[in-house]
Amino acid sequence: MPHRNAAVFALFCCFIIPLPIISRPAASPPAPAPHIPAIFAFGDSTVDPGNNNHIVTLIRADHLPYGRALPEHAASGRFSDGKLATDYLASALGINDLLPAYLDPTLSDGELLGGASFGSAGSGLDELTANFSNALDIWSQLDYFDEATARIRKVAGERKGGEIVKNGLFLISAGSNDLLYNIYLLPKRMLQFSVSQYLHFLLHNLESVVQRLYSKGARRIMVVGVPPMGCLPLQVTMESLIPNTDHHMLHRHCNNRQNHHCQAYNNGLKALSSNLQANLVGAKVAYLDIYGPLMDMLANPSKYGFEEKSRGCCGSGLVEMGPMCSAVTPTCTDASKFIFWDAVHPSQAANSILANRYAAITLSHLA
Repeated sequence: MPHRNAAVFALFCCFIIPLPIISRPAASPPAPAPHIPAIFAFGDSTVDPGNNNHIVTLIRADHLPYGRALPEHAASGRFSDGKLATDYLASALGINDLLPAYLDPTLSDGELLGGASFGSAGSGLDELTANFSNALDIWSQLDYFDEATARIRKVAGERKGGEIVKNGLFLISAGSNDLLYNIYLLPKRMLQFSVSQYLHFLLHNLESVVQRLYSKGARRIMVVGVPPMGCLPLQVTMESLIPNTDHHMLHRHCNNRQNHHCQAYNNGLKALSSNLQANLVGAKVAYLDIYGPLMDMLANPSKYGFEEKSRGCCGSGLVEMGPMCSAVTPTCTDASKFIFWDAVHPSQAANSILANRYAAITLSHLA
C-alpha cells in the first residue's frame, strides 16, 4: 500500500457506495426457485460480507457498532448494522441465512456449495480504484472464483459442480467507487478520458467480467446499476461545503452533476446487459435499476417506513464510515428508522427492502 496521510486515507478510502433502496414490502418475497443452488457475488462493499477482514486495508467494518443487529451482535465485516441484501437474497432462495465471505478461513468446501461473496469494500471495475484503497480488484476476485470452482468440483464431483455453477446466480455490484475515486476525489483518469469516455471504459471492463464468468460456466448473471451518488449523506455534506450562490452552506442538497453521471452510466449498463443477453448463447443477463427507486425513497421516506433520509444512524450521520464509525461513536437508538446506517451505507432495514427487489428480478428474469 502506498504511504498516505492516515486520516485522509481513512476518510476518502472509506467512501464505499451503498446498496440502493427499494420500497419496504408488506409481505415476504415469493417462494424461491429450488433450482438456484448458489450465489456468487462480486464487487465492492455492497456485497462484501467480510473479505476485507483478511487483507491489509484500512477499509474494514470488523468493529462495533457495525454488525450490532446480527444474531450474535458482533461485527462481521459487513458495512451495515446487520445483514446485506445478498444475505437476505440467499435466505429467500433457501440457500443460507448469510452469504459467506470467500476469504473467511472457516468456510468449508461443503459450505461453498451454496456460493460465496468475493466482493471487497473499496473495489471497482478500474484497477486504480482497488489500488487506491488496497482492496481486491475485480480480476483478483475472479481468480478466487476459479479457485472456488476447483474446490466445488472436488467435493461435489465434476458433473454436479458444473451444475452448481451453471444454475447459480452471479451478481456483480460495482462502479460507484470508480466514479468517486477517479473522477471526484483524485481525478487521475480525467487526464486520460472525458467523463463519457471513462464511463465507456468502465462498461467495457464490466463486459469483460461477464464474458469471463460466462466462459467459466456462469449462465444467470445480474448486473446492478449505481445509485444517485450525489444524494448520499456524505456526498451531500461535501456538496454543502462548496461555496455556491444557489444555497447556503448549511443547506443540504444533492450533487446533480454526480447524479447525471450515474444516470449516464446506468443507461449504458442497461444497453450493455441487453447486448450481452442477445449474444451470450444460453445466458440470462438481467440489469437491476436502482437509481429511480432510491430517488423515490429519498423523496418519500415515510412512504417506505423511514423517518430519516439525510443522515446515517452512526455519529452525526454526515461523514462517519469505516474507522470513523467505531464503538465509541454515538449511534441512534433505532436504525430501522434510518435509510442509511453510516454516511454512505444502508441500514439492515433498507437492505431487507432491496433484497426483495433482488429476489423478484431473480425469479422473473433469471430463474
